[in-house]
Amino acid sequence: MASVTPPQQLDGELVSNLRRLKLRRIRQLAPDLCVTARTQRWRPEEFLRVLVAEECAARDESNRELRLRTAAFPVLKTLDGFDVSASTLSQATFDYLSSLEWIPQHRNVAFVGPPGTGKSHLSVGLARAAVGAGFRVRFFRADTLVEALYRGLADNSVGRVIDGILRRADLVVCDELGFSPLDNIAANHLFRFVATAYETRSLVVTSNWAFEQWTNFLPDATTATAILDRFLHHAEVVVLSGDSYRLREARSGRGALQPDRIGRRRAAETP
Repeated sequence: MASVTPPQQLDGELVSNLRRLKLRRIRQLAPDLCVTARTQRWRPEEFLRVLVAEECAARDESNRELRLRTAAFPVLKTLDGFDVSASTLSQATFDYLSSLEWIPQHRNVAFVGPPGTGKSHLSVGLARAAVGAGFRVRFFRADTLVEALYRGLADNSVGRVIDGILRRADLVVCDELGFSPLDNIAANHLFRFVATAYETRSLVVTSNWAFEQWTNFLPDATTATAILDRFLHHAEVVVLSGDSYRLREARSGRGALQPDRIGRRRAAETP
């Protein structure tokens, strides 16, 4: 049996310098890779190429994980998990949105329709795909975003809060806008947010309300018009319809236990 050459420990000064340069992956791989390089008689440039490639891959993955944590997604949804055939969304529109080419163009996307038609799934899926493509993303429920802006009232820092969110994001998702009514202060904050993002960042908004019904949760038509004017100027509007996915799953038995199953389970649990 051929003996296996044990990995050689790196020189202490080299380890110190790799740590100083924050080349963690190279520091981890180098001992074993030195053995492989000698055994397989790699050229020096091949050895260097592999080390650098591994360091780049490790940093890319670390950055992706950081972007995912920063995005603060509430659930795990992906575009692969969205059934286009069961939706009123056309395949052409789905393909365009999935391309993410609208993000560098600072275009917005609006998903409008009744509950359960895939608005949140699509918004999270697109945002996760954007993270994977290297974009910086922030995800907010509408009420959470409004609360974050409200907190700036105490020290008159609303502008800094808005700038802080947008400065660190290429894409901001505002989910379930209109679920709760907004007062004049909250509506003004929302307008400032949309106006600041205008033509500089991409926004994704989901809402159960058609645009002409936004006065149902905004104080007046003037505020609704001002917000929509800036948001819709460069926007893709996707209107979804149909039955709720969740209700369909419940009826089919995938989302909830059927009565007969509940009865059988209770009978099994009876001593």
